[in-house]
Amino acid sequence: MSIMKCFAMITFILTLIIMMLTSFLSKKMIIDREKSSPFECGFDPKSSARMPFSLQFFLIAMIFLIFDVEITLLLPLVITMKITSILSFSLITIIFILILLIGLYHEWNQGALNWAL
Repeated sequence: MSIMKCFAMITFILTLIIMMLTSFLSKKMIIDREKSSPFECGFDPKSSARMPFSLQFFLIAMIFLIFDVEITLLLPLVITMKITSILSFSLITIIFILILLIGLYHEWNQGALNWAL
């Protein structure tokens, strides 16, 4: 058992040394203003590179992705309909769609679906 503790301690110390070494070696020593500014064909940029991002658009995109993935989870249910009984298939499908509807209601209730400026 002490061999395992010794091996774990050596592994931990070796990992810590490697992490500290990479952290030290990856630091940039010289900070150049030109290198840290955005590059636009050799000219100074006309506007800020940091454009404001619409959080509403991001939330709608995330909701779309979540529901899109859940639709792909619904498709294999058609295949399982042949294998299982109609009662268990109906129960699983109803529970899954109920969870989707509860999630949709929660998003609607939180105001994530309102596209107001």
